[in-house]
Amino acid sequence: MVDALSSFAGLARDLRDVQAPTALAPAGSLAPRGLVRMATRWLGLELPSPVVLGASPLTDDVDTLARVVDAGAGAIVMRSLFEEQLALEQMAAHHHIDAHIDTDAEARTFLPDSSVFSLGPEPYLRQLERIRARVAVPVIASLNGTTHGGWTRFARRLADAGASAIELNLYDVATDPSRSAADLEAAQLDVVEAVVGAAGVPVTVKLSAFYGSLPHFASQLAKRGARGVAVYNRFYQPDIDLDALDVTTNLHLSTSAELPLRLHALAILSGRVDLELACTGGVATGLDAAKAILCGATVVQVVSAVLKEGAPRMAKIVAELTGWLTTMGYAEVGEARGVMDLTRSPDPHAWERLNYMKMLRGWRPRG
Repeated sequence: MVDALSSFAGLARDLRDVQAPTALAPAGSLAPRGLVRMATRWLGLELPSPVVLGASPLTDDVDTLARVVDAGAGAIVMRSLFEEQLALEQMAAHHHIDAHIDTDAEARTFLPDSSVFSLGPEPYLRQLERIRARVAVPVIASLNGTTHGGWTRFARRLADAGASAIELNLYDVATDPSRSAADLEAAQLDVVEAVVGAAGVPVTVKLSAFYGSLPHFASQLAKRGARGVAVYNRFYQPDIDLDALDVTTNLHLSTSAELPLRLHALAILSGRVDLELACTGGVATGLDAAKAILCGATVVQVVSAVLKEGAPRMAKIVAELTGWLTTMGYAEVGEARGVMDLTRSPDPHAWERLNYMKMLRGWRPRG
């Protein structure tokens, strides 16, 4: 037992000497050089700012979007186009209209054909065109599907309607015990490759936090043609109503408390995968945005903060980020990108383990 403890103590001393990630430009080491240049390049697109409005209902109102862009948003990500939603709309229309057209000789005189209705992705495509006509920043369409046909069928139409890029939302919850993680990931990679081939515009993939090896999966996404990844999709967890014995769903807007999980993923991926990184979830302030960029994010996506306070909050986030970068002496935002990622450590795994041990050993109960 004593030998084991001695060996562990020796390992701890060795780990203590492992270099932690360090910034290329520590605070106070740079002389102020004037206002920082905020323009950035993401997915091959020129953005006036790295702060992006993420997918949300806000994109349904072009007037709101115009105000958000005027406040400093560098790009717009539209809310997701769901394959299931389109399929249900079309099936419902067929059930209530088309299925009864020929049941009576006079049916066509009072039941219109479903072609007169706006079914399928047409409303989404028209909204995309309206947004493109109103704002001068890139507009990224968001696609959330479940099958090869569903994903690829609409990807090309989104690009043709003017989408600058496509955010592919891989939100798939494993419920079948017979399908392994490898099976699910292989199917997702095939879908990504199919969409990349069909879209004709850059594709970024929005991921959940539930991958056994995020770096490996991300590297496979790059091999299949993805241009970037966004971490993370928020997992909307159901609750139980004990009185009604029913499942309840509640949407809670994100806060800065959710950011560390994203920072961890960004720091691991930055410099190790050939992908452009986006942080989504947990960015509520300009300082949150700065942390994400330091960990490797090319852009940060903001939703909840703007849902709460509107365009003025977007302006505040951009101003706060600009002010911090300027105070630090960066001439442009790209100089800060990735300076706190794990490529600064010669042994990231050992550094992560050491931090984990230090955190647990340093915790003390209050009172």
